[in-house]
Amino acid sequence: MAASRMQVESPSGTVPQPGISRWWRVVGGLSMNLALGTLYAWSAFVAPLEKQFGWKRADTSWAFSIAVIVFALTFVVAGRIQDKFGPFYCSLAGGLLVSLGFFLCSYTTSLTYLFLCFGVIGGLGNGFGYATPIPVMAKWFPDKRGLAVGLAVGGYGAGSAIFGPLSQLKLIPAFGLPVTFQILSAIFLVMTMVGAFLLKNPPAGYKPAGWKPAAASKSAATTYEFSPGEMLRTPAFYLMWAAYALGCSAGLMVISQLVPFAKSVGVAAAALLTMTMVVGACGSASGRILSGWMSDKVGRINVLRLMIGISMVAMPALYAAGSNLAALYLAVFVVYWCYGTQLSVNGAATADFWGIKNAGINYGMLFTAWGVAGIIGPAIGGRLFDKYHNYQAAFYTAAVLAAIALVCEMLARRPAAPQVSR
Repeated sequence: MAASRMQVESPSGTVPQPGISRWWRVVGGLSMNLALGTLYAWSAFVAPLEKQFGWKRADTSWAFSIAVIVFALTFVVAGRIQDKFGPFYCSLAGGLLVSLGFFLCSYTTSLTYLFLCFGVIGGLGNGFGYATPIPVMAKWFPDKRGLAVGLAVGGYGAGSAIFGPLSQLKLIPAFGLPVTFQILSAIFLVMTMVGAFLLKNPPAGYKPAGWKPAAASKSAATTYEFSPGEMLRTPAFYLMWAAYALGCSAGLMVISQLVPFAKSVGVAAAALLTMTMVVGACGSASGRILSGWMSDKVGRINVLRLMIGISMVAMPALYAAGSNLAALYLAVFVVYWCYGTQLSVNGAATADFWGIKNAGINYGMLFTAWGVAGIIGPAIGGRLFDKYHNYQAAFYTAAVLAAIALVCEMLARRPAAPQVSR
């Protein structure tokens, strides 16, 4: 039987249905997230905007913060829409909104307008677009869920590594900021539309050819489909939410301070660009993909525990690296790896722990932890610097937050199906 055919269970046995290989769904998720991940390349646009309009960093940073807040809140609603109506229209809306937001940014003349276009419209696009790849991968790849989710969302980490340097080194110097926004808008429209058309759910009852669930597997999924209300009644949700929020807060606290910290220890501008746009982004993408693959082998929670534990050590080590460029690059790569792990493995764990039927909204509710982290992580880091006038406090506080996150992950257990009274 051709590998490009799907198989579903029927009363008469396994019946082939025509269709493209399920790995094309991964390509769709990757294409979508490469475009969406340019949210992390925001720093490439900050200096040109400040130079053109005379804005201060405290002002322009709000565009990113608003986008993160809108992204996280929209994700819950988009997840529900995805579960109810399927991934196509949700991902289509996400692609159109992200492309529109970038296009409208080319006409920026005020901070309010920038906040609306990049923050609100771009954040909405990210919420709708990002809501679809994880549930789609979870349904197509019950046998390789961690790897498939990691590959799809790995694009989000890699997007900034591609489009950040492209914008900063090529497009903005050659065409200026407004035209760069328009070029990116066109590129993202093509990429997200390709993604939207590839992101489709499998037929009901789909199972990969020759695959049988292994109940004893450390990554085996639940057979019970938890509703959002039932999920909220499980202790595992709150422990994993707290671990997610604190682990990402620790990562973002350090990530938000990397550029000024590196400048303070004398890292040159070219090395600084490589550190943020390439080393960090590659670490984040690698963490999403390879940690997802690892979680298929040794279990979701085990990988989360391992990577949060490593990050607890890596953050003070990053501070200790100082101006030693090789050590600094290694520490940055590890910190981003551990941060990226949480974005992919938590998505796969949600489908495993609470089922795939409501995976969109269930992960959306867990994902609000990332939205909280996006607000408090950088804010705490900034306040600690203002108080102590050095970066040591932020990096060591991040390690403490990671330690608390690790305790939460150690306490988390796979939820049992609720007892139904008869």
